[in-house]
Amino acid sequence: MPNIKSAKKRVTVNKAKAMRNKSANSALKTAIKKAHMAVESGAADKAAVVTAAIKKVDQAQAKGLLHKNNAARKKSALAKLLND
Repeated sequence: MPNIKSAKKRVTVNKAKAMRNKSANSALKTAIKKAHMAVESGAADKAAVVTAAIKKVDQAQAKGLLHKNNAARKKSALAKLLND
């Protein structure tokens, strides 16, 4: 456990940021899974679900949770899934 005041603050700030990142990553994974399920089941709103998942990927990349190439790869895979 840190003794210096600034180090104590870093621990609490890092914990808060880790929780925020974990939540965002979980939401991203859920959106991608929903998109896969919608396309596989042939749902009527599959285009909207895939679009929402692509938006989540863009948001995660903007927040720094994903590298830009990783985000591009995920978006490409979702678009290919929808168009095939």
